[in-house]
Amino acid sequence: AEETFTELKEINKAHPDKKRYSCKICDKTFSQNSFLTAHLVTHTGKKPFTCSTCGKGYNQKSGLMYHMKTHTDEKPFTCVTCGKGHRQKSALKSHMRTHSVEKPFSCLTCGKDFTGKTVLKNHMKIHTGEKPFSCMSCEKRFVNKHSLVVHMRIHTGEKPFSCMTCGRGFSLKGNLVIHMKGHTGEEPLSCTACGKRFLTKSCLNIHMRIHTGEKPFSCTTCEKRFAYKHTLSIHMRTHTGEKPFSCVICGKGFAQKGGLATHKPFSHWNLSKVSVRSFIKKGFLK
Repeated sequence: AEETFTELKEINKAHPDKKRYSCKICDKTFSQNSFLTAHLVTHTGKKPFTCSTCGKGYNQKSGLMYHMKTHTDEKPFTCVTCGKGHRQKSALKSHMRTHSVEKPFSCLTCGKDFTGKTVLKNHMKIHTGEKPFSCMSCEKRFVNKHSLVVHMRIHTGEKPFSCMTCGRGFSLKGNLVIHMKGHTGEEPLSCTACGKRFLTKSCLNIHMRIHTGEKPFSCTTCEKRFAYKHTLSIHMRTHTGEKPFSCVICGKGFAQKGGLATHKPFSHWNLSKVSVRSFIKKGFLK
């Protein structure tokens, strides 16, 4: 690995630029030679920076530093609006969009807007029916890896979120947050009408529409009003004729996910059991 790294450095010595340092392997440019040198390690496959806690290796020191925060739970980038901490500046930037109307990533199928590209990518699996993550214990399938990890705690009994005060463990971070308020004396946000509790004020405000009857979202075609934006999006399909949820077997489209679920693929009697089983393994069917 050391010889390979030396060879890569020799390749990049040719035609030095005082202002820009360019990698001859991938053409990526850097403002300083030290940055280029650090970048060259990514082409060797070498991972000289190792986590002393779990042994995981990284090709750059910055990657290790970010990883170490997962062990310490350090989140130095704090939202000035709600106080939520983040490990990376980019994560904070994405989070800040939840407090504004900025949702630059739109689903081409249903038109729903999202704050981040990753969130949109996960949402698209709703339309495709893709569930690539499977539980090894009960074979239940999930859209994303995080949902599978959370589900696995049912089988393992793992409770990774521990109270620093009394040591009690929780399988979900949200439950720990609510529990911690019992020690600090801080009351969770409660609905004055039904007593239901919420972690954030924004969630409570949205919930309150059930009791107040507030419907801030209006259809531009028929002026019918809705309490939630996603309900308006579903309603708009009655005007556009859009049917984003399709049966993977016969291609029949549905305006709502529930309609597709009701249209059981098992109603296609000519479909062999082997074919059904293959669809299940691919995660298209439950």
